[in-house]
Amino acid sequence: MKKKGLVAICTAGAGDIPKALEADETAQFYGSNTKQFFDIGIAGLNRLLNCIDEIRKCNVIVVAAGMDGALASVITGLVDKPVIALPVSVGYGASMNGISALLSMINSCAEGMSVVNIDNGFSAGYCANQINILITGA
Repeated sequence: MKKKGLVAICTAGAGDIPKALEADETAQFYGSNTKQFFDIGIAGLNRLLNCIDEIRKCNVIVVAAGMDGALASVITGLVDKPVIALPVSVGYGASMNGISALLSMINSCAEGMSVVNIDNGFSAGYCANQINILITGA
């Protein structure tokens, strides 16, 4: 099967990568091209700003983030593409195994963002692929 379109797979930090890779592999398996943007969280906002133009070229964006989950809202506010927020159960302090990120994401006022359950990289990748395939006209 020839892959189509482009899905961005983003992570806030290195701890989010395993679930982001699950989303990445799922989207590829079902027919999407992907591009990874890892460790671009808001703790170093310059890292996101350095690659935001490349992210905007993608049809749909998956954002995996633990801790406070803020990266999903920030990216959604900077793009005009669908964003799938993937809360991750990494973090310390009051991250509560991903509940903090989940609550931040579902309470976001950034329009254009949908949220999957904690650590559900498969659903994030599958939904991203479905959107991408619709956009590319497969």
